[in-house]
Amino acid sequence: TPSKIDYTDAYNEWLQSIPLQVKELVLIIKRYHKEDWGDDWRSRFSVDLINGECGNELRYRNHPIITQYLRVGYTDTGAWRTFGLRKDFVPATKISLEDDITASTVAPASSINHLPVGWTAPSAKFVYNCEYRFFQRPDDAVIRGYDKQAESDLASGGSFLSNYEPLDAEHGKNEIEDAIRFEQYTAPLRELVQRFNDTPSGSYYSTPAYPRMVDGKPTKNPRYLQVRPDLKDPRALYLAEMSTRLYRRQDLHSPILRPVTSILPGRRNNPAEPEAGVKPLSTFNPIHHMELPELFMEFITSITGKSPSTTGAGSEGALTKGPFNALPPIYDLNAALVAYLATMQPAFITAAGYVGPKFRVDHDISLLVPEIWCRMRPEEANPQWLLENGFLEKMEDFEYDGKTVKASILGSRITAKFVRIFFGRVFNSPETVFEDAMLKPELQDMETFVDGMETVILAHKVAAQNYFEDGSIEQACLPLKALLHIMVEGHYEGKDLQDPEIRALFTRESMLQSDWYKARLQSQQEADTASWQRHVEYLEQFLARPTHANVAQRLGIDSRLAAARESLSTASAPEYVESLIGTLGRQPF
Repeated sequence: TPSKIDYTDAYNEWLQSIPLQVKELVLIIKRYHKEDWGDDWRSRFSVDLINGECGNELRYRNHPIITQYLRVGYTDTGAWRTFGLRKDFVPATKISLEDDITASTVAPASSINHLPVGWTAPSAKFVYNCEYRFFQRPDDAVIRGYDKQAESDLASGGSFLSNYEPLDAEHGKNEIEDAIRFEQYTAPLRELVQRFNDTPSGSYYSTPAYPRMVDGKPTKNPRYLQVRPDLKDPRALYLAEMSTRLYRRQDLHSPILRPVTSILPGRRNNPAEPEAGVKPLSTFNPIHHMELPELFMEFITSITGKSPSTTGAGSEGALTKGPFNALPPIYDLNAALVAYLATMQPAFITAAGYVGPKFRVDHDISLLVPEIWCRMRPEEANPQWLLENGFLEKMEDFEYDGKTVKASILGSRITAKFVRIFFGRVFNSPETVFEDAMLKPELQDMETFVDGMETVILAHKVAAQNYFEDGSIEQACLPLKALLHIMVEGHYEGKDLQDPEIRALFTRESMLQSDWYKARLQSQQEADTASWQRHVEYLEQFLARPTHANVAQRLGIDSRLAAARESLSTASAPEYVESLIGTLGRQPF
């Protein structure tokens, strides 16, 4: 792809002289080429003869090669923005293992075997799903046949649906008679409607094409519970596991460990809706990187743009909802910060909803980013490397209309070079995917950008103030305590967010040397010691009962007691704390 930044004019001119179809043919040959072909690739490809003339559809071994396209947002008229994929592109196979509620832990890498090849992080974070079903909102399923997974799920037995219109037998009959639109459904949904029509029972059916009518129009918040894909398709999980074993050259009996390798949270954005009282929140370009202070300002606020499932832009998320989390949020924030500092893994925030106030993208970018990231080498996902090589640009504060706009809290954002190189591993013409106004949303409307920054700053202050009002600021670890003060007051002990002493608090070295982290490790040791002490006492009491002698022998209580005593001895030893370095520790009480 030509680049005025990286290449000379002569080289760019030469690149542009290569016809697109030649580039695509090269990628096709690259995808299908086998070593035994040698230089004879041409005999494997052909075109049909139509009316004595060669056709335009290329075939490989007499099978047509179909061009694939991907939607990345919409035009201002609502039309799809579609872009051709590389001819050698093969989508990654993805298995969803968790959704909203996930348990996680962190362990030092030095104490773990069988980590991924090339693992360099000092600690590893592991997550485990706590849900049997995912709470899905299939926005695009309203288009018949578009969301094949949603249609398959909704057509299966035992589905739980919410906000879908109950359709009766008369509607089912009319759907089937409307042959053209009926055929747009995928096979599972057609079969569902056909079965309902063939065996009338006086009940109802639903399809994703008909959300419930609310105030005379379809709701934008239809939901259903999706059974976890790994449970419905164990074959895919088995193949993923075996592929991992083969790649790592790992034996069949040791556990496959899948630590978190990329952290890619989404950020919903929206334009202003004055009539609805919704303020603009559209300052992000497609992908931003934030260092830990800015990232945790974002997490503390849990700020979101307007969504079909919320009443408007503002602070929302699991940290702000009591039913999801009965503990004070500061406990989770402390643990989350320790996890980031222990693993030293960066986070990249992807835009959803809108990029700037004018480009609607829904979840297209969030769905695309995993395809990009799985094609990046570990060093290419290093923010420092990306900054040094021009793939990220750091946001800076600037003056506008006599006011300082604190754009620096947005971290760093991807550049045209990032898109050209890394999106070029997916798209034929990556330079067309994002316009300059998408990479720099302020170019769309500076007033809206500035208003959006003010919305963010205000949300930071309001969210952080809660920790002062409920007193939990006193339970915040030192880095978060400083950050909360800065969010509310603009400084902590006279130091602002850019002060080197504040930035230094958010480093692994600072954490390991800090009293607050040592207190977490000490608290963990005390809890572990007390837990093993209870186990030992219970097993001793069990063994002391004559009536339990036979059961104790059958269950091997003697050996279990010996193991519990050994674990108690380990947990109570002074050196046990050293073994906990690099873990989450425990919130001191």
